[in-house]
Amino acid sequence: MKWGSSLARRRYRGKRRRTRRSSFYLGLMLIAAGVWWVVTTLFPNQTYTVPDWRGMDKPIFVQGELQEYPARESGEEMMLPITVIQESVDANIRYEEETKSIIMTTSESVLRMKIDSTKGDLNGKTVTVPYAPELVDGMAYVPLKPLEQHYGIAVQENSLTGAIILMRAGDSIQLAEATPGKPEDTVALRESGEKKSPIVLDMPAGERLRVWREEEEWLFVQADNGYTGYVLKDQTKLGNVKDIPVLAETPSRVELEWKDKSVNLVWEAVYSKNPSTDKIGELPGVNVVSPTWFSIVDAEGTVKSKAVKQYVSWAHNRNMEVWALMDNSFDPDLTTEALSTYERRSHIIKQMLTYAKQYKLDGINIDFENVYTKDKEHVVQFVREMKPLAKARGLIVSIDVTPKSNSEMWSLFLDRKRLGETVDYMMVMAYDEHWASSPKAGSVSSLPWAEQSVRRIMEEDGVPSSKLVLGVPLYTRVWTETSEEGEAKVSSKAIGMEKLQTLLKEQKVKGALDASTGQNYVQFTEGEAIKKIWMEDDTSLQSRVNMAKKLELGGIASWNRSFAIPGTWQVLKTIHD
Repeated sequence: MKWGSSLARRRYRGKRRRTRRSSFYLGLMLIAAGVWWVVTTLFPNQTYTVPDWRGMDKPIFVQGELQEYPARESGEEMMLPITVIQESVDANIRYEEETKSIIMTTSESVLRMKIDSTKGDLNGKTVTVPYAPELVDGMAYVPLKPLEQHYGIAVQENSLTGAIILMRAGDSIQLAEATPGKPEDTVALRESGEKKSPIVLDMPAGERLRVWREEEEWLFVQADNGYTGYVLKDQTKLGNVKDIPVLAETPSRVELEWKDKSVNLVWEAVYSKNPSTDKIGELPGVNVVSPTWFSIVDAEGTVKSKAVKQYVSWAHNRNMEVWALMDNSFDPDLTTEALSTYERRSHIIKQMLTYAKQYKLDGINIDFENVYTKDKEHVVQFVREMKPLAKARGLIVSIDVTPKSNSEMWSLFLDRKRLGETVDYMMVMAYDEHWASSPKAGSVSSLPWAEQSVRRIMEEDGVPSSKLVLGVPLYTRVWTETSEEGEAKVSSKAIGMEKLQTLLKEQKVKGALDASTGQNYVQFTEGEAIKKIWMEDDTSLQSRVNMAKKLELGGIASWNRSFAIPGTWQVLKTIHD
């Protein structure tokens, strides 16, 4: 028993010693963990990391954000990838694969450069660019110099790291400098906005920084070497704000001469021959006439003219400007070909500028209709290439657009937002709500529909009201409803205002106001047919003028002069009141 009791006591003492050792080690571990927690949580991280520039030796930064593609070459020979310019500077810079061309369009100029060539075209004239654009692995690279000249961008290149900081015209950049607690100390630029984040760069006192944004107690900044990261606000001192200047723009004639005037335009429909001006009569209040004189007639961009100088002289003698209309012959296949390349678009534009000079035109009204949606970009590009050249010659550029709808050929091809950014005026053809072959009788342009058509372009596409001109119909459709073998048949015929008044007198009927359309409506029978007319008259015209004034639009445009009666102009004249 003694022997057994002694063995048990030794086993118990050994177990107790092991327990004490385990407790000791556990305590050490807990202490170490506590120290680690205190160090990592309460004390700043002292480890370092290298910026991830994805292996690029010439990375580009815009507002501190690394871009997807790098630059090529250095100094004056630097080339920037077109995608970076499109995303950060101008979405409209274009690489045209078919002609291997880079095309830059601004309010002042059109510059075309060809890949691997120092010969280019600036506003229609041959120029030499210092370095030829390049195509590398399918990516177009643009020389720096033209970008500086036409967009006003500025770049800073670091010779040690290769980093390129791209700054855009109009940017305001807050500068700052690192301010450690002691002059001999440094300030940590960290990977993220927290003290436990690793250090990207140790910055000495006075290190210049660009402040891109503020996040609570941290600033997201970029050093001259391109390194970006976060620094505590209290370790920096804000300096001056560096403004990248915006390039000067010459004012357009609209800004100089039309700023405080309302457009009162009437289209002159010219089909086979021009009207005799002796028979037109007075057009009180009308300050612009737009004869339908020019048409693109083939795939090469040939423009056919029906213009006559006598009509222009007649208009100018009555203080009316002439904004001649150019259409696309309403041929979608022809339009695809004619607008497909820089050369063809330029051919059209040069002809129009020549015609404008020859006939002393004051503006060009573009009317492209029945166009494939796939040609949306080509339409925008054509207008962007025409506008600065027309502006330099004092020509006002306008474009006609339909109300927004799901029609591919008549609506969806129109990029109203981008077109509105370019043209002087946008005429909203707020008519044909119910068109010639409509399966249902209805108004050519009910007032609520017309107003909504304009509002959608203002609200959804951001086109300023001052650029929008309300299209006003001067015609009415007489609808005929019949029944054949129990099936309803609908047809219509467009008539002018004089014929409408004659018809009402012949039928001895008068219209009554239809509140839903804002127009006078009349219905009568003729044999077994029912006639329905939503009338375009003084009542509806005055409402349209009032709508344009209420929405603070740029004016009104009427289709077309031959449908009007003398009293029409007295009503439309009130746009100027």
